[in-house]
Amino acid sequence: MRIGVLAKKAQCDVETVRYYERIGLLPAPARLESGYRDYRQNHLDALHFIRHCRALELSLKDIEVLLHYQSHPDLKCDEVNQSIDRHIDNIEQKIESLVALKSRLTTLRSRCDSDREAAECGILKDLDHPVLEGDCGCHGEDPSEQTIEKRSALPQRR
Repeated sequence: MRIGVLAKKAQCDVETVRYYERIGLLPAPARLESGYRDYRQNHLDALHFIRHCRALELSLKDIEVLLHYQSHPDLKCDEVNQSIDRHIDNIEQKIESLVALKSRLTTLRSRCDSDREAAECGILKDLDHPVLEGDCGCHGEDPSEQTIEKRSALPQRR
């Protein structure tokens, strides 16, 4: 099958197929006498596998490892398990980070709970401070509670 047919069956762009082929995740197909690539069912199967892995947000490096084990079914799958375990750990770290970010944004949002003029907007006032842990309402300390000495030590915006 030609590249356009393969891409359509795999529900991806032709450029995606070329990219995976170029970086070695998708095996190079045979060429017809006309010079066109001749993709087979094994290419479609590999492309489905790769796209499924990408849908799980696995890295290209991890996909390469998984493809290696898929093509060598006699190998023990310890490295496959380790790869997925690392991915789970990374996701847990991202979740923790996103929960902390949500908390900061919720705190920031609470700074302006009425219909005010922008000059009185608590959100804009908090965002006007440098990004330093504890130096604004969304990262810890409420800026209105900062001491004069601490505020004067911060660089002033011009």
